[in-house]
Amino acid sequence: HMNYKINFTPGPSQLYFTVEDHVRTAFKEGVPSLSHRSKTFEGYYQHAVEGLRELLQLPAGFTISFTGSANEIWERILQNLVEEQSFHFVNGSFSKRFFEIATQLNKKPAKLEVPMGLGFSDASVVPAGSELIAVTHNETSAGVSCPLSFIEQLKDSHPDSLIAVDAVSSLPYPAFNYSKIDSVFFSVQKGFGLPAGLGVWITNEKCLAKAEGLLAKGISIGSYHSLPTQHSHALKNQNPETPNVLGIYLLGKVVEDMNRRGISNIRKETDYKAALLYQTLQQSSVAKPFVQDQQYQSKTVIVADCGDNTEKITKALQAQGMQPGDGYGAARKTQLRFANFPTHSKEQYELLVDTLQSIN
Repeated sequence: HMNYKINFTPGPSQLYFTVEDHVRTAFKEGVPSLSHRSKTFEGYYQHAVEGLRELLQLPAGFTISFTGSANEIWERILQNLVEEQSFHFVNGSFSKRFFEIATQLNKKPAKLEVPMGLGFSDASVVPAGSELIAVTHNETSAGVSCPLSFIEQLKDSHPDSLIAVDAVSSLPYPAFNYSKIDSVFFSVQKGFGLPAGLGVWITNEKCLAKAEGLLAKGISIGSYHSLPTQHSHALKNQNPETPNVLGIYLLGKVVEDMNRRGISNIRKETDYKAALLYQTLQQSSVAKPFVQDQQYQSKTVIVADCGDNTEKITKALQAQGMQPGDGYGAARKTQLRFANFPTHSKEQYELLVDTLQSIN
């Protein structure tokens, strides 16, 4: 029916196609009112964590813990992993917010900021003594992705700094080399296709050691969500406080579904859909890719510069049951954003490009 929209908004985005069934089962099994100190809950926690380890190909030595959102994780990272100085690569609204939170927490952050739509190539700009280097793998506001080789370069050139990667709008797609990353985080309402309200924070032993070192110096690293508290609970498949039990249960189920498909299939399909849309935008008379340099073009959030055609394109897509994402902030009237997540099928992407090709 026509009022059903294929949702291309980058987040909250379209639900993964199995979520509705899993929610029904969850209610049948009493998951929403389950005690978070029960063995049953620990089983759900363990299921979600083990599934994520497989899907992300996460090596041993990393802890997975849960928060309320990815925004919260910005704060946790800065409290737990930075005594004074973090360094931030800023190329859009979300990477900028990470930097601003460091200032609000009375740290002394530094940054390299480039205009929206551009990426980074020089790892040597990071000053010596930066305890943490914050890099946004996929800048949701601009559709710019950071090449994985650049993230690896950061670790190679600054082995003593902790590398924290915001992968909110790209996971589970990127194949990170986790030996070059100390912390990575995301929330579930984008690539994982789940209702909002759950952040996933992944940290290694170096992060834990840093947090414990700050604590030993008498520095506040937060309260119930300090990394040592998160870590000790995670070892027991527990959370420090009552978490989003339903969210953790659903994450476990969707990750199991994704593992059944296989991460390499998900990556191949993502590449195919992205290529299709970029090629269409390249040839379109009404829109163009916002990110010009191919090496920085995101595969998971594709931004189209539409100028005066924005409204016309939106209406044409809506008439075919598709909802594009608005441009971010100042670009709201001149850009459209298209999520390319595992729930978006090849058929949906083919319908999207057919419709775009018909607009002139």
